[in-house]
Amino acid sequence: MSETRPDYTSQGKYARLIPTLADSKKEERATSILLAALMSVYEFRKAMLQSINLRVGARTKLEAWTEVVFKDETLAKKKGPDDRPDGLIVLDTGRKKWHALIEAKVGSETVGEEQLLKYIKQAKEHGIDAVITITNQFVALPTHHPVSIPKKNLRSVEIFHWSWTYIVTMAQLLLTQDKIESQDQRFILHEVVKYLEDPSSGKTGFTSMNAEWKTVVQSAFNNSKLNKNSDEVLKTVSSWHQEQRELCLQMWPLVGEKVEVKLPRAHRNDPKQRLTDDCDKLASEQLLSSTIAIPNAAADLLVTVDIARKSITCSMRLEAPKDKKSSSAKINWLTRQLPTSEKGPAIRVKAIRKGQAMDTDKPLEEVRQNPVILDAENTDSLPVYFEVFTSLDLGGKFSGNRVFIEHLEKLFQISIAMQANT
Repeated sequence: MSETRPDYTSQGKYARLIPTLADSKKEERATSILLAALMSVYEFRKAMLQSINLRVGARTKLEAWTEVVFKDETLAKKKGPDDRPDGLIVLDTGRKKWHALIEAKVGSETVGEEQLLKYIKQAKEHGIDAVITITNQFVALPTHHPVSIPKKNLRSVEIFHWSWTYIVTMAQLLLTQDKIESQDQRFILHEVVKYLEDPSSGKTGFTSMNAEWKTVVQSAFNNSKLNKNSDEVLKTVSSWHQEQRELCLQMWPLVGEKVEVKLPRAHRNDPKQRLTDDCDKLASEQLLSSTIAIPNAAADLLVTVDIARKSITCSMRLEAPKDKKSSSAKINWLTRQLPTSEKGPAIRVKAIRKGQAMDTDKPLEEVRQNPVILDAENTDSLPVYFEVFTSLDLGGKFSGNRVFIEHLEKLFQISIAMQANT
């Protein structure tokens, strides 16, 4: 490690794994530790940079600095802390170098549009390729960003975003899967995870819907028309997008693989379109929904929040086996794969038939004891699909910003257990 700063900087501290900073400097401490971990642990560096579409080989070098000051922006100009990026990383492949500014926030602090635009401008002026923000906000993909920036400002500089939870979860996954070859590097990353998991680090999860949530719920319950362009709808959908990502990240260590929000190509490529479409769905249908892709599961998990009914449903649809010739045989095939007991809301099974034939649904335990209970009257049509689902009607608790999230996450965990057995 040369520790030689790029020519365009006048100040900057080399990122340290054990920074000598006051305890009150949470933001600076967390940034230094993270950047030092990226330099120290090859597999961690590779995974994090691959998330923003950068290839990292074994010979690729990464160096990082904190509290960077550019030569044309000295402290004598009385620049405030919001004008100085928290970090700088330089990735050297041997053939070319890639540079990125780092701006990190902890606790409830966020990066605003004005501040982000300043860093984008600084990056352009010094030939820096990207700006990476790190906060407790969640995004569907690191290539999306919680701050909407006009495309004209991003012609030569890219912006990316990592949440602290994403960083910790990625590290936990590498540790769980034994992906780190060096025992020493494994120890370093384990200690970094332990530090960031401690509440004193400033890392927090998504624990509450937006302040306007109660108003949106009351409007939907009263059948009042929601305006898709209103501030309360936009903020509610933004909160929902963050919670979707939080649900996935919570499940990564439990499943042992990456659990992802399944997005159509249009939404992967354009987060603004995703926000617009989901706002329209909330306003017109009073629904929030998400499709979660779980590795090695029999089907995707659909999470549906019906705001007017104040209910949450988690469901998956499975194709009925074609080699089974009777309804009972198909149903027995399904029930053998589902858990024999569950805590919380009961799991139900719906038999779905072709055409006009009636669908039927019953509690799983009743179906297990008597498969013919799912037979439909006045038809011999066999089930072609099964929908396995669990629902929760929260009533008055639904509008609670935190209570809603708590119950949603509990129901989601039950559903993950249901998925693991299919």
